[in-house]
Amino acid sequence: MTKRIGICAVQGAFAEHCAALERIGAVTVIIRGKEELRGLDALVLPGGESTAQGLLLRALGLFEPMRKMIKEGLPAYGTCAGMILLAKDIENDSRRHLAIMDIKVRRNGYGRQLSSFNVRGTFAGLDDVEMPFIRAPYISGTGSGVEVLAETDGLATAARENNMLVTAFHPEVTDDTRVHEYFLSMI
Repeated sequence: MTKRIGICAVQGAFAEHCAALERIGAVTVIIRGKEELRGLDALVLPGGESTAQGLLLRALGLFEPMRKMIKEGLPAYGTCAGMILLAKDIENDSRRHLAIMDIKVRRNGYGRQLSSFNVRGTFAGLDDVEMPFIRAPYISGTGSGVEVLAETDGLATAARENNMLVTAFHPEVTDDTRVHEYFLSMI
């Protein structure tokens, strides 16, 4: 059965997630209003700017419905800013957003835009995964129910807790669809 994946499209790299998921057979739904939240099998919170996304989610009335759906078990995947939105704690920022995944993140953990880089690494047992880091955060702490799925330079850069998956890197800008395939397997 074809999976319907909602892509939060208020700001950030949503088009790239749509393309990656459609390449592996998913149907994507652009989410800009509450009416698009119906009938989803999963939700993607893309990279971009977490503060802007948090403000827009609230202004558009999406914040509480999305938070409730994820807390009730809807699979959710957050990349970069999406990881920050899901994190219960942000080490270097007093703001909190959805705050439902038991991780602590450090915003811009690898530095500013000029410090962006690309590596190949292991993700959830999959070798040679391309991992573009763009002004990326990293995970500085995890709760007991969180499984770290990738590390880069000794820092956690991907994790899963129940129905939530996060990556500090951006697999949606590569031709490698294995991270998205892993996410679809969570449904």
